[in-house]
Amino acid sequence: MITLTAEQLERIQKHAESTYPDECCGAILGTFSPNTNGAVEEAADRTAADILPIDNRRNDGEAYHRFLITPKDFIFCEKEARKQKLDLIGFYHSHPDHPSKPSQYDLERAFPVYSYVIVSVQNGKYDIITSWIMQNDRSQFIEEKIIQQ
Repeated sequence: MITLTAEQLERIQKHAESTYPDECCGAILGTFSPNTNGAVEEAADRTAADILPIDNRRNDGEAYHRFLITPKDFIFCEKEARKQKLDLIGFYHSHPDHPSKPSQYDLERAFPVYSYVIVSVQNGKYDIITSWIMQNDRSQFIEEKIIQQ
């Protein structure tokens, strides 16, 4: 499960609406709750502490249904998390005029352990938000519960 505040959820929703009809993207910083062995795994709970909007770097005319976070952006997020004594716990992006379910494209580019929050934006307005975790074998996403704090 991932815990986000009402303000964090609203920021994600507003970001998604502001970039419509293109996809938005961003990072989620926070903490993991390790399992009893101290390991972080797909079942770990996550608590968000900060949201980092990232410019969608996709510039090939596909930004309406694809997003790109560059390695440079990823490194920036990792450094920002370290600076705040947090972890990079996940990412978010929008699906303009599509359901908030991960696509095959999303599956092929995701990493285990992170939460993937997806916002459906229909006709420019927020519709629904869901979160997903990739199984460790990378075969599929499992929906995770979002707790609003």
